[in-house]
Amino acid sequence: MKKYPCVLTIAGSDCSGGAGIQADIKTISALGAYAASAITAITVQNTCGVTDIHPIPPHYVKGQIDAVMTDINPNAIKIGMINDVEIVKVIAESIRQYKPQYVVFDPVMVSTSGCKLIEDDAIEAITSILMPLATIITPNLSEAKVLTGKLLSTVEEMKSAGKELLGYGCQSVLIKGGHLDGKDMCDVLVTKKESEPYMFKTNKIESNNTHGTGCTLSSAIATFLALGKELPEAVKLAKEYVSKSIESGKDVVTGRGHGPLNHLHSPVSMHFFSTND
Repeated sequence: MKKYPCVLTIAGSDCSGGAGIQADIKTISALGAYAASAITAITVQNTCGVTDIHPIPPHYVKGQIDAVMTDINPNAIKIGMINDVEIVKVIAESIRQYKPQYVVFDPVMVSTSGCKLIEDDAIEAITSILMPLATIITPNLSEAKVLTGKLLSTVEEMKSAGKELLGYGCQSVLIKGGHLDGKDMCDVLVTKKESEPYMFKTNKIESNNTHGTGCTLSSAIATFLALGKELPEAVKLAKEYVSKSIESGKDVVTGRGHGPLNHLHSPVSMHFFSTND
């Protein structure tokens, strides 16, 4: 008997298809794993921005998670946009209940277009309740500023902030440096296991199509973890996938704003695990 490696994404829905649940499912599927989902919010958005958010009642979020965890039992969970405190609580309750092997948390707070996506009181709940349960959190520079209260503009400041964010109890922190000045970008991975951070340096790709980049990266990390990769390798492979997705979609026009990545530039067949693994 065989089993698909499975990733459950817990996030908001993007009706335009470029970010959120939709980007997550495309990413997980393109990398050869089985995608399940629990929707935390319905957003009204397109490539030009977010105009409205409707949180799903917490007991429906919990019900979705229960339905997937008690039946399919995913190898990894990816968490994206959470809009209110009660949903933070039911997700944390579910993680403590089901104890998934990997939890990848992308603390989505601001959209690519600059729209705030989270209530103020949810931030405290996230840091105190959810972050201690995470295998890795993946804030960008803006989100790291919200979490640390510090403006980050250099790699050294990113390293320091990553170590500070470990204080919330998560096992590792990936601070994304896509908005650093200059032609190059650098992401910094800080872990509790290693004294020195990992550095992931790449050339910036000039593209207007960056909608959903953070969702895509965190989903790719969760997928590679579910496929059995160690964390640094999972991050490396995920970043390569995102770079190829941006490169292959940079000349395509989808909408009038920030278009999506090309998630399906080179999809692979579904992987299998033996049920004896």
